[in-house]
Amino acid sequence: MKRLFSLAFLLVFALPSSFADDYSATIEQFRESPRTHSFFDTAYGYAVFPTVGKGGIGLGGAYGKGKVYQDGSPTGEASLAQVSFGLQLGGQAFSQIVFLQDKRAYDAFTSGSFEFGAQASAVALTLGASAQAGSTGTGAQAADTQSKANYVSGYAVFTMAKGGLMYEAAISGQKFGFKPY
Repeated sequence: MKRLFSLAFLLVFALPSSFADDYSATIEQFRESPRTHSFFDTAYGYAVFPTVGKGGIGLGGAYGKGKVYQDGSPTGEASLAQVSFGLQLGGQAFSQIVFLQDKRAYDAFTSGSFEFGAQASAVALTLGASAQAGSTGTGAQAADTQSKANYVSGYAVFTMAKGGLMYEAAISGQKFGFKPY
């Protein structure tokens, strides 16, 4: 398992400089999507991970560093770690944002050790299309007919691919750490 995190960690730091951890640019990319406008307008806070590296061969792992924001200002540093098992092969890099609907969700996320189970899903933002994936199945739709993204238990997760190729039919969960400023 330690090797998987090392692989994901290496993927994050071996990426070209165009994938640098630029928080402002990442937030602006997510703001450009019509699917996230209402979340930026109403969320109590959000966590941004500019680059998450993910890799696997049967057993996989992912790692990324980020920041948590409240009222547009950073309140601390966050880390994301993921272990997955199932049919998977490859490596990829992506950006992720987790919207925190209210104070309860914010407090839980920033408690120092927060975890999404394998049943959690994320909405993948791409140009002209969207996909939603979770351990219960996957789906994709054209931009004009996408299902509406919603908070689930106070959280809404969006991802945006940056590069790489990964085939995956795996079960995974994400664990987050938080260190306040």
